[in-house]
Amino acid sequence: MRQCRAFFAKGLSMMMWLPERVRSLCRQRRWQADAARRSFEVQPVLEFIKKCRSDGYAYKYTPRQPQPVLYASVYAASLLHLQGQLDKLSPSVKQGWADYIQGYQSEDGLFRDPAVDNEIAETEDWWGWRHLSCHAIIALTALGAQAEKPFKILEFLYHDGEVEKWLASRDWQSRAASVSNEVLNYGTLLQYVRDFHKDNRAGRAMERLYDWLDECQNPGTGLWGNYPGDKLGLSLGVQTAYHLWLLYFYDRRPIRYTERCIDSCLKTQNRFGGFGVSFGSSACEDIDSIDPLVRFYHLTGYRRDDIVKALRRAHQWVLVNMNDDGGSVFVRGQSLTYGHQLMSSAADESALFPTWFRTLSLAYLNKVIDVPELRRVDWQFTECPGYQFWRE
Repeated sequence: MRQCRAFFAKGLSMMMWLPERVRSLCRQRRWQADAARRSFEVQPVLEFIKKCRSDGYAYKYTPRQPQPVLYASVYAASLLHLQGQLDKLSPSVKQGWADYIQGYQSEDGLFRDPAVDNEIAETEDWWGWRHLSCHAIIALTALGAQAEKPFKILEFLYHDGEVEKWLASRDWQSRAASVSNEVLNYGTLLQYVRDFHKDNRAGRAMERLYDWLDECQNPGTGLWGNYPGDKLGLSLGVQTAYHLWLLYFYDRRPIRYTERCIDSCLKTQNRFGGFGVSFGSSACEDIDSIDPLVRFYHLTGYRRDDIVKALRRAHQWVLVNMNDDGGSVFVRGQSLTYGHQLMSSAADESALFPTWFRTLSLAYLNKVIDVPELRRVDWQFTECPGYQFWRE
């Protein structure tokens, strides 16, 4: 009787699984057919950015949102620069845009937007003020300007032993992905203060940060954190490492266990070409493997053919997430509220954050794979720490 019940339960499970499996395959075929007819063009993206414009230098997260947010303005500036469009603006327009962004900087250095102020803006690092500040400095650099006020929030890291104490106090066991966002935010601002504000204290803090991270990197995977050995754990591990690798790549700091890093990134690719456990991988999951694979390709000869194959498949997947209006989605078929309701998008609705991140993915892909439509774009990168830089 027990065996019969087990057999029945297994059969019922298979029956429930089969329809979703069929639906998944149908969606895959439909999306692949859709991607086959798509090609990337700059003009539709520019039209989408224009639809998000509210007034002057203020932009809305999506065209349907009722009011603008600073996040959207810096996404728009970064997108225009990435596609070689900011140079077409007059110096006075670029200065005006920079002044608009600069108007949001607080006395402690962070950029704050009252329109999206809420209970997590001061505490979270996947969104919020520290995250916004790292985006603001990219946009300011693209506009030819600098953050005017010092980043006083960094000063606690300038004292001996404080970097190590701070890093050791983070929850690397259960929240490593979130912790890595925090480390990226502080590290990016330290790099910025070192290079743009010429503060040597920030440089010394970065050296101590690297020394600590080097000692905690897993030699078997090249990753950080304590994740289970399943597909989800690997995906979260690579997402964690991407945030930390960006600091290394910007400073041209050698990364240990490079071959294991590449192995880990390649293992995250799913059969649809994206880099998430589910078939509908997000803009973050995708760029978190695309970006390092492109950079590692130029640093080592290890598994270069495999990297090229993976990136060619990724190119088609990125196109799947682009809409006819020129914008992109974060996850195909799903809605998203990114930190605040004014930064929300409905299922399959284009928004500025995923449009920037997916376009940036294409810019990096073009550094390895030769696609005529990407080769025609005048890709521009910023000489600024964060997400949108390129180091030869």
